[in-house]
This record gives sequence, C-alpha cells and structure tokens, in this order.
Amino acid sequence: MRVYLVEKAAVASIPMERETEVDADTITAKVLQFLSQFIGDRDIQPDLDLFESGLLNSLFAMQLLLFVEQEFGVKVTNEDLDIKNFNSLNAVTGFVLSKLAASE
Repeated sequence: MRVYLVEKAAVASIPMERETEVDADTITAKVLQFLSQFIGDRDIQPDLDLFESGLLNSLFAMQLLLFVEQEFGVKVTNEDLDIKNFNSLNAVTGFVLSKLAASE
C-alpha cells in the first residue's frame, strides 16, 4: 500500500485564476498535474480506474478531494463521497463541472 502525504502548500502550488471560465480540458490538466506530483510522469488515460490500477488509495483520494475543493472552489459534501466521482480523470472532471454548474 502506498501512502502519500501532501502538505497544504503542495496542494496550493497549482494556482488557477478563478475569474476565468473553467472547461473540462483545464480541469483534467490540473488534476493530472496534481496527480503527477506524486505518481510521476505516467501515461494516465482519462478513463483509467485510478483505484484498480493502484495509483490511488483511500488516503490519497482524500488529498485529491482537498485539492479539488481548494483548486476549483467547490464544496465536497458527504453525499459526494462516492468512488465513482473520483475513480478516473474523466470522473473527477465531470464531478467538478457538475459542482460548478450547480453553484451558478
């Protein structure tokens, strides 16, 4: 089992201008950049199951969740804590887009 420790500064190290409109490609790129800090330069396909592949475990998923909240300004609720929201790049991107759309 791999455990990744991320300090808050590391999470905040990928700035995003909130004034600009965020699209799916931007979200995917930023999530991939965040993941790459810890798993290296791997070819991660958008639909790759991050849990099944061993790239993501429950502790690292919580760090990803915190990154998503801080980077994109969305609130992840208890109801959102579903593996299907975080198990691939496409899933995370879709989740963020849905949360951003709901907050408009």
